[in-house]
Amino acid sequence: QSAVTVPRDFEGCSTLRKYFGQLHYLQSRIPMGAEQEAAVPITWTEIFSGKTVTHEDIKYEQACVLYNLGALHSMLGAMDKRVSEECAAGAFTYLRDHFPHSYSMDMSHQILNLNINLMLGQAQECLLEKSMLDNRKSFLVARISAQVVDYYKEACRALENSETASLLGKIQKDWKKLVQMKIYYFAAVAHLHMGKQAEEQQKFGERVIYFQSALDKLNEAIKLAKGQPETVQEALRFTMDVIGGKYNSAKKDNDFIYHEAVPALDTLQSVKGAPLVKALPVNPTDPAVTGPDIFTKLVPMAAHEASSLYSEEKAKLLRDVMAKIEARNEVLDQFMDSMQLDPETVDNLEMYSHIPPVLMEKCAALSVRPDTVKNLVQSMQVLSGVFTDVEASLKEIRDLLEEDEAQERKLQELLGKVPAPQGSPPPPSPSLAEVGKECSKYLEVHEKASFTNTELHKAMNLHIGNLRLLSGPLEQVRAALPSPTLTEGERWWCHLPRTWLGFGGTWHSCSGHPVPSDDKQVLQNLKRILSKVQEMRDQRMSLEQQLREMIQKDDITTSLVTTDRSEMKKLFEEQLKKYDQIKVYLEQNLAAQENVLKALTDANVKYAAVRKTLAEVEHKWNTTVQTLVASYEAYEDLMKKSQEGKDFYTDLEGKATKLLEKARAACQAAEANRQQILEK
Repeated sequence: QSAVTVPRDFEGCSTLRKYFGQLHYLQSRIPMGAEQEAAVPITWTEIFSGKTVTHEDIKYEQACVLYNLGALHSMLGAMDKRVSEECAAGAFTYLRDHFPHSYSMDMSHQILNLNINLMLGQAQECLLEKSMLDNRKSFLVARISAQVVDYYKEACRALENSETASLLGKIQKDWKKLVQMKIYYFAAVAHLHMGKQAEEQQKFGERVIYFQSALDKLNEAIKLAKGQPETVQEALRFTMDVIGGKYNSAKKDNDFIYHEAVPALDTLQSVKGAPLVKALPVNPTDPAVTGPDIFTKLVPMAAHEASSLYSEEKAKLLRDVMAKIEARNEVLDQFMDSMQLDPETVDNLEMYSHIPPVLMEKCAALSVRPDTVKNLVQSMQVLSGVFTDVEASLKEIRDLLEEDEAQERKLQELLGKVPAPQGSPPPPSPSLAEVGKECSKYLEVHEKASFTNTELHKAMNLHIGNLRLLSGPLEQVRAALPSPTLTEGERWWCHLPRTWLGFGGTWHSCSGHPVPSDDKQVLQNLKRILSKVQEMRDQRMSLEQQLREMIQKDDITTSLVTTDRSEMKKLFEEQLKKYDQIKVYLEQNLAAQENVLKALTDANVKYAAVRKTLAEVEHKWNTTVQTLVASYEAYEDLMKKSQEGKDFYTDLEGKATKLLEKARAACQAAEANRQQILEK
């Protein structure tokens, strides 16, 4: 009861460990396992689905307690008890390695791997924080940060598993996005400190590329951080200030002072992670943790002790095999990360066969508004007409004023008055002076508005063609979008080395598959080899799972009861032979990796030119789509500004017309006055 209602503190952890240990002592004496005589139904609630799960197996009780121990440690870790992540990882690791994964979905191998790597990643984060606060060497900080990335990549792979995604539901996407954000963020931190090390070593070209890479990765992290709390956003902004400042300073120094060549990032040695945290081991028989064995007097311990020894032999076998698998997996993961080849998107030819949904949406919207282009053109024509009328009125006013000025000058000369200085007109009448002043004001307003009007016409001319295209038949829209043209040529033969890729020990030769030199066949060959890589991965995981299940079900307690102690070692050796066949299969799978990756390297070399072509076409495709969408979105703005222009010029036209009438009247009055003077 105490273990079920455990307090959320380290006392609660102690309670769970004690109960777990006593369950271990109990199950070693009383037949309470699955389908055994004393088995009783045990019920717990699955953490993600909320379903109740019942098994008549004491190991299920142990597994649930151990899961809760890991969960409680993770909660304490979140409360700033920094050592707890390693304790949590230890509990989940022991659960993964010593208990069946079929009890419930939240104890599946993938979920436990996810939990372990999340805990180790956070523990490594704490160590990274301390190393930076302690001003440790830049290279060490970079390696510690790189290991954080490695842990989160493992967690991300577990999240991408279809079973994991199905179990977690909506939170799978949120978790995956957060983990991916952390991957990019800590990769940026690693490259920031590699850049610092390059700076210390006065390798100024390397410094620039490391800071640039850090900046690129941080930008990716910022994209993935949308929706995260303000504290995260603030941390990202701070990091951007640091990395951005470092990059700008390094680039400026190199451009103007050092002039060192900036190497490509992939030519530099990759940053290998330094795992400085580990899952703290769980020992169910440690009396300092579990307290005294309350079942010690029930049965002799000899059979149990022998069974424990055999379990250790099995665990040793599993550790040896897993060390080899993990070493090859690490090589494979690093290789595939460097290749940046996704079997699902290695060719994106399918996207070019149809109009993207965002563009279809715009075409559909315009199809129910057939007069879109016509309305825009008419609106701009009306605007041009009003603009022209205003310009004509203002020109006529200016001409009238200039003519009046000329007539006034002639009159002054006829009267024999001293002419005004060169360039200075005679003073006009008050009414004409007022007209001139207003005309100047309108001309100034018209000139400023003329620039806006010109820009508006430019914008319309820029978008009108795209709007006509979007309003037209879909076939024309599709034809306007770029698409790749892949070549076809002579064929040659690529030899993928003979490799073992079957569960029954069958040899499948990949040698002699025709790989034509044309682009399409280069793509097909690359996809075929990538499928072989995935097949190798899947087979490896399946064989590992089979081995774990065999070890889990391998109980020789009955045999141990009737075996003499002196014969125990021989019995162990005989029993362990049952694993030889699956070990052979695994060895063959691991040995095949080198050949498969060599073939993938060769295929990737041939794919380089095709990849470049596809990338360029994809960029053009995206640019074209964005341009067309922008034209659609600009339509309403153009119509609005066109109407505003019409309203403005209509108002100005009214004022200019009135001013023209006033100018005519004033000029006529001035002319009449001059005539009277001449007659006198």
